[in-house]
Amino acid sequence: MGTKKFYRIIDFKRDKYDVEGTVVSIEYDPNRSARIALVQYTDGEKRYIIVPLGLQVGDKILSSKNAIEPSTGNAMPLKYIPIGSFVHNIEIFPGSGGKLCRAAGSYAQLLAKEGEYAHLKLKSGEVRMIKLGCMATIGQVGNIDHINVTLGNAGRSRHLGIRPTVRGVKMNAVDHPHGGGRGRSKGGNIPQSPTGVPAKGYKTRRKRNVWDKFIIQRRK
Repeated sequence: MGTKKFYRIIDFKRDKYDVEGTVVSIEYDPNRSARIALVQYTDGEKRYIIVPLGLQVGDKILSSKNAIEPSTGNAMPLKYIPIGSFVHNIEIFPGSGGKLCRAAGSYAQLLAKEGEYAHLKLKSGEVRMIKLGCMATIGQVGNIDHINVTLGNAGRSRHLGIRPTVRGVKMNAVDHPHGGGRGRSKGGNIPQSPTGVPAKGYKTRRKRNVWDKFIIQRRK
C-alpha cells in the first residue's frame, strides 16, 4: 500500500470560463508525477490544476471557450490555438475533461487543422486527430526532471507503494517460464511473463481498435 495519501481533486475540465485566476501556491501531489497549482479565481473559488513548465506563484491564468491569449496555463479549444504550439491536458471528446498529456514533462504539438479535426503529435511520435472543439492547456507539463529521479533505497520505494520484484530466473520451474535449471538459466525461453506472454516486441493492441481511424501515424 505504501504511505497513505489524501487525493487532491484536480480540475481537468478547466470549465471555469472567462474568470481570471491567480496561482496562489505550487504543491507536491503524491498521486501523480506532475506538480499541482492552487488557483484562486476572482469570485473566491479555489481549484487545483496541473502545473505547466514556467508557471509561477502570482501568475494570472484564464480558461475560455473563445479565442484568448495563448500564454502558458491558459485553456481554450484547439481551433483557437496557434499551429506549432505545445499543449497538454487535452480532451478526447468535447466536455469530457483532459485525458492526454497529464504526466510530468509530457506535451503534444499542434501540427495542423483540417476540417473539424486538429492533428496532434504526441511525445511517443504518434500523430492523431482530435476534434477542434476539444479543450487543451497551453504549454508543456512541468517537473521535467521527474524521469531522472533515482529513488536511492528500498525504503523510499516502499513508501511509494512499490513492492520488491523477484526475477523469474530465481524462481522454480513451476512458478515461472524462466525458472528452474542448475545455476542461472531460463531454459532457452524468450523473455516472457509468468503467464507466458512475450515481454519484448510483442504487440498487445487489438486488431480492430475503435481509435484506429483517428491515428494518422503510429507511435515509434
